Order: sequence, then C-alpha cells, then structure tokens
Amino acid sequence: MTTTQTTPTLLAQLRSLLDLTHTEIQVAETRVVQARTEAVRTELRQNADHARIRAEAIEKAIRDLGGFPDVIGPILGRAAAAVKALTEQAEPFDEALLGDLALEGQLLDRARYLKALAVAGKHKDVEELAERLITAHSATVDWLTTVLAEDALGGPAALRRTPLQALAGLTVKVVILPWTWSARGTERAAEAARSLRPFAWELVSRGARTGELAAKTLASARDSALESAEQVAREQGADRAANAIHAARGAAGILDPAELPISDYDDLNVSQAATAIKDLTDPGEIRVIVAYEEANKNRQRVVSAAQTRLAAIAQEVVGIG
Repeated sequence: MTTTQTTPTLLAQLRSLLDLTHTEIQVAETRVVQARTEAVRTELRQNADHARIRAEAIEKAIRDLGGFPDVIGPILGRAAAAVKALTEQAEPFDEALLGDLALEGQLLDRARYLKALAVAGKHKDVEELAERLITAHSATVDWLTTVLAEDALGGPAALRRTPLQALAGLTVKVVILPWTWSARGTERAAEAARSLRPFAWELVSRGARTGELAAKTLASARDSALESAEQVAREQGADRAANAIHAARGAAGILDPAELPISDYDDLNVSQAATAIKDLTDPGEIRVIVAYEEANKNRQRVVSAAQTRLAAIAQEVVGIG
C-alpha cells in the first residue's frame, strides 16, 4: 500500500481515535467522584489531562496529513460519557468498569492498527504518535483490569461503588437466586447482603437523618443489633449465619479493635499501620482494615497503603507484571 493509499485510512483512524479520546476524557472526569483516596482522584485528573494532550497530538497529526479535525468531537465525547454515566447507575459496578475496559480496549486496538498503517505508509510522526497511544492505553487497560480484580477479590478497590450500583448488583443476584437456591446459594445470598449492607444503611441513614444525633443513634442501634445477632448465632451453633454477620460488621467498619486482623491496630501511627498492612495476604482482611479505618480514623495514607497492597495481590491474580 503506497503513502497516498494509506493517507485516507490513516485520517479515518485518527478521527475515530480522536472521538474516542474525547469520550475517555469525560469518563475519567466522571470517575473522580468514585475515587477511594485523594491519590486516586489525582491520578484520574492526571489521566484526563494526559488524554487532552493526546487529543491535541491527534488533531495535529490530522492537520499534518491535510485533514481537518471534527469540531464536534469534544461535544460528542461529553455526550457519550454523560449517557454512559447515567446508564451505568442502573448497572452493577463490574459492568460499568467492563464498559470502561471495552472503551480502552478499542482505543488500544485502533492505536495498534494506526501504527501498522503508519509503518506501511512511512509516516514516521504518526508511527511515534501511535506508539505513545499504545503505551498509554496499555497502562490504562492494566489499571482497569486491576480494579476489576480488586472488586472481585472483595477488597478495597481504587474506585467505590455508588449506592445505586450496589443496589443494582444485588438486584441481579436476587433475580437469579431462585434458580440457584441451595446450601451454597444461601451462602451467596448472605454474601450479597453483606456486601450491600454498608450502602443500604447509608441510604437508610440519609432518609432518616434529621440531625447528627439521630444518625448516631441509628448507627449505634445498628452496631449493637449486628453484634448481638452474631453472638446469638454462635451460641445456637449457626456458624454460617454468624460468619455472614461478622463479615457484614467487618464491611461496615464496626468490629471491635480486638477483632481486627492487625494486633493493637488502634495504637499504631500512620507509618506503623501502613507497614503492618503490607504483611496482609487475604483481601478480606484488607477490606476489614479499610472499612474500620474509614469509619473511625480515616487516615488517607493508611487507606492508600491498603489499596496499594490489594492492587499488588489483584495484579498477581490476573497476571499483570
């Protein structure tokens, strides 16, 4: 294929990449509110800024090839991201992230195709641009894959589910539950209730909150009820139910300090807590520490250390080096 023959195809791919990049910018910005820590929020803002730089480079490449960038691309990108953000609120969290992953996968595939076209047409500048895009989108694919793995492992993912996404996820489980009802199905139902409980109580608290005192009273009643329920279940020999309730207490951050997987946790300063977290190997234990930390001291450096530890475990599981 000659240089003249490749130019129209190059322009078509560059325009497609530009439109998708504008959508990527908006998606990164909408994800900021779901970030668990300030470090993740900063990373997402930087991702959006870097995507804008890539968009400018793509526009320049289009002009250098004699084409004209689509002036409505940014508008379409914002519109596509807005529709995506609205739609995914009715989806489980993992489906929303899989949508992000599909977007990045398409950007990566098109960048690779762009490089092949540039090599064939001997467009060195476009080839270098394609290499930049491949590097950037490969990193984002790995990051999203890690976040999905973190969520699957039940740990403190870099992004939080919104309450609506948590409810949507539970709805999916409830719909399929009658078809899988068994002893193991019962355990999954308990796990679903456990994972939803923090969000359900958040919604209840929001609706019932008439003042700070009312919220504290409700939380105290919830904590006592769950602790009593676990104790009664254990006394009755219902270990599965007791374990499910214990997991719910851990996910809500309302375990007693003595029940935490790190000894004398309340006595540790930020550096000591962050160091101790590095020794944890069970995602569930990391989740418990993060829930307790966020519900009590809320030290961002400690939460970031826990999220980093879980990310390392998740990357090992999915084979990301």
